[in-house]
Amino acid sequence: MMEARSGSWLQSFFDEEGPGLKGVFKNQGYSLFWVVFLSLWLKTYIAYKTSFEIDIENWIQEFILLINPVSFLLLTLGMNIFLKENRRKVYLLTMSFFITLVLFANLVFYRFFNDFLTIPVLFQTSNMSDLGSSVQDLINPSDLLYFADLLFLMFLTIYKPKTFHVRSYNLQNRKFFISMALGVTFFNLALAEAERPELLTRTFDREILVKNIGTYNYHLYDAILQTKSSAQRALADGSELSEIENYVRSNQKKVNDDLYGLAKGKNVIFVSLESTQSFVINKTVNGEEITPFLNEFIKDSYYFNNFYHQTGQGKTSDSEFIIENSLYPLGRGAVFFTHAQNEYKATPEILTENGYYTASLHANNKSFWNRDMMYDSLGYQRFFNSDDYEVSEKNSVNWGLNDKSFFQQSIAHLEGMPQPFYAKFITLTNHFPFTLNEEDRTLEPYDSNSKTLNQYFPTVRYTDEALERFIADLKRVGLYEKSIIVMYGDHYGISENHNSAMSQFLGKEITPFESVQLQRVPLIIHVPGQKGKTISTVSGQIDVRPTLMHLLGIKTDDFIEFGKDLFSEETIEFTVLRDSSFITKDYLYTMDTCYDKKTGAMTERDPCENYLEKAKQELEYSDKIIYGDLLRFYEKKKMKKERNLAQFSF
Repeated sequence: MMEARSGSWLQSFFDEEGPGLKGVFKNQGYSLFWVVFLSLWLKTYIAYKTSFEIDIENWIQEFILLINPVSFLLLTLGMNIFLKENRRKVYLLTMSFFITLVLFANLVFYRFFNDFLTIPVLFQTSNMSDLGSSVQDLINPSDLLYFADLLFLMFLTIYKPKTFHVRSYNLQNRKFFISMALGVTFFNLALAEAERPELLTRTFDREILVKNIGTYNYHLYDAILQTKSSAQRALADGSELSEIENYVRSNQKKVNDDLYGLAKGKNVIFVSLESTQSFVINKTVNGEEITPFLNEFIKDSYYFNNFYHQTGQGKTSDSEFIIENSLYPLGRGAVFFTHAQNEYKATPEILTENGYYTASLHANNKSFWNRDMMYDSLGYQRFFNSDDYEVSEKNSVNWGLNDKSFFQQSIAHLEGMPQPFYAKFITLTNHFPFTLNEEDRTLEPYDSNSKTLNQYFPTVRYTDEALERFIADLKRVGLYEKSIIVMYGDHYGISENHNSAMSQFLGKEITPFESVQLQRVPLIIHVPGQKGKTISTVSGQIDVRPTLMHLLGIKTDDFIEFGKDLFSEETIEFTVLRDSSFITKDYLYTMDTCYDKKTGAMTERDPCENYLEKAKQELEYSDKIIYGDLLRFYEKKKMKKERNLAQFSF
């Protein structure tokens, strides 16, 4: 009796009179649910194979990639069975549009960032108005094909309404459908977990998550993470600070007495070199130097040729955050957006307390990357933005005011600042899609299959020429000898999507090892009166603040920071990237593989094992500080300690 009943409702689900499969190709009309489901499944898999560079190692991973959209689509589209019959078609078409839009947004985002969207990134909509040609360059006409099925289905629904049928669903049908969808979900998760243990703890590697649970389920998981991170601040009580502080103190090294305070009282001029990677330094294109000025400037400066950017999805804003806080950026979104109201002890605040005037100069909209809010939290006294510059069509290119005009107009701002000052400049011209007016081009484009790489070299040269003029102007107004000048690359300009062209330029295959090596960016520190020196210490952006502070003679013993003084004779060569890759003096670790740096070949994991926990720990500690806003407790703790010391002294 039980079996008969079970068989009857199971049969009704797949019967042509039921809600399901058998009647899809019957004369009375097609099931819109299954047509939409199959269409979305197909185009998702096509996107995986054509637009996302997802590494597949075996047939099991390929099978998981094929089925991973199914559970989400079944559950999401299947909600129509709980709606009234006259609303089901509208629901299915609406969901088809939004799901396709999510897929399309990831596709466009991936083309430049080689990454998948996160919820914090979606909150950065205030940046969109300034993206201009960057977004246009990332969208191909063929992308419209992703919406073609939707338009066709809408046409049939409106003008050929009998093409699709609407069926009734009873309680048993609904129970079976939900059970089937959940069964597929658990099957997918079990298969993925077997193939990739601890899958859901590897939140830093979005490609692995998408490959195993799918784009759409990844976004649901991301929403859970966002909720969790939002709750962390409310639940934080500062008790975790002691553990973090002990870790930081145990890693502090003795400063170099010969260089400590070497630049005391000097002005500090910081220059963020947009999208500039180290592979352009001392290299040529078409027989000409790409960066002739920088090649000469580093001869009279400290040049760190093993220096890595450590940014995440926040790109330039992440580099600012790292440089000024000696904390890691977040693995999801940009700290400048998600945690602008936190308590920080950043470089501008520290230098203000030490008698410096602090300012940031950037000829862009003041709200871009939420800088107008974040700069208050970092302690800047002044933000010179696009309102402080004369910007016209004639002196603008790509993202706005060109670098030559930017530096030229900035000289007047520098001359008006009280000394000593800390002034940070953020360049714009060498930004994707690397467009340049013909009259401004002094280096011909490269010839490869990548338009992006081809155009990259002329814009790098343009910024190099702008820097040459800027240094000449600093000398002319008498600021050059009074200032320490720090130049650094903020993040990569050429993503992994252009590995084929990069392989042609470098003359070698771009392996995962070489891909990490390409994350090196220039760090140049010019101190008046000091001879130039190339330093090959493995280092990253997180090391800039302690290095600068010690040059200025400012003690950092009381700061919570993860960087190291690059001039210390006790410096440990170890740098962690935001994706948990790390580099040591002899080894490089990425994508669960250990490489020998001398040969670039894979080696046993043992040499890297000792650093795995340290890399994980540093990122986790930094995340806890940001998500929990823990530095608010640290400042209170310091004030209490100082009061107690004062009472004791009395």
